Amino acid sequence: MNDTALVVVDMLYDFIDGNLACQNADEAVRETLGFIDKMTRDQGTDDSEILGTYPILFICDHHPDDHSSFKEFGGIWPAHCVQGTRGGSIHKELAPYANEELTFYKGTEAGKEQYSGFEGINSAGQSLAEILELLDIKDVYVCGIATEYCVRNTCEDLLKAGFKVNLLKDAIAYVDRAGHEKALDEMQKEGISLV
Repeated sequence: MNDTALVVVDMLYDFIDGNLACQNADEAVRETLGFIDKMTRDQGTDDSEILGTYPILFICDHHPDDHSSFKEFGGIWPAHCVQGTRGGSIHKELAPYANEELTFYKGTEAGKEQYSGFEGINSAGQSLAEILELLDIKDVYVCGIATEYCVRNTCEDLLKAGFKVNLLKDAIAYVDRAGHEKALDEMQKEGISLV
């Protein structure tokens, strides 16, 4: 089990109940909490011990308020996950599991759109790939929002980097049901396991 980790993609309020709220978001949060509980249940009761034993890595959209992906600046999305706002915060029930070294921020530059968690960096300037390598992780479970965009891009980059990728199919939310199902089908054909 010590070569396994969970990557939580964009479980942020704007994608859960905000201006880009996705379908199945509340259920995805519940399923993620259930998975974390299952993976950490037999690992003691001390929070710091749990965090250290089973790595949980968070990917977060973290935009400046003039980000190029926003409609008012020529992008396709309404303003979302602006730095310092509730909309850009990790869901309160998941936030206790977020550790600064294991939280990666993407979309932080106004002119750069980033969907994949591989493009994010933590507060020390390290990438997701660097940290997974340091932790000697081989097997990655992924959950989050949204299937068709950031979840898919992150899963595909993990796969390309040589990780075994397991997508928690009940712990993801999506923009559009048909797009979600198409993305799941295509990811499975690429070698990503749906669990």
